[in-house]
Amino acid sequence: MRDSGLLEPEKMPLQLLFWELKHRSSSGASVVAIDNKIEQAMDLVKSHLMYAVREEVEVLKEQIKELMERNSQLEQENTLLKNLSSPEQLAQFQAQVQTGSPPAGAPPALPPNPGPGPTA
Repeated sequence: MRDSGLLEPEKMPLQLLFWELKHRSSSGASVVAIDNKIEQAMDLVKSHLMYAVREEVEVLKEQIKELMERNSQLEQENTLLKNLSSPEQLAQFQAQVQTGSPPAGAPPALPPNPGPGPTA
């Protein structure tokens, strides 16, 4: 059994803090100092969070810009393909879209091209 007069090492810093608060709080200076340190720590956390949020906003703005450019390219491609297609092709495509079937005559999906290499 532990002697109740001895301080446990893990509790010492907390007990010392309470002792210091108890003996210095009569002037109120210690409480003010602790309040100031808490406020400084909160300001530091706030500034770090704001910095992180600003960085994330910049990344998202760039992604939005890239997606809008890609969307514009795809819309132009879609318009071009519609203009080059015959009415029969457009009707066939609409029917496939409604049924969810793959386009007739479309080549099967190919594996990615491994690139140039030795041929047999």
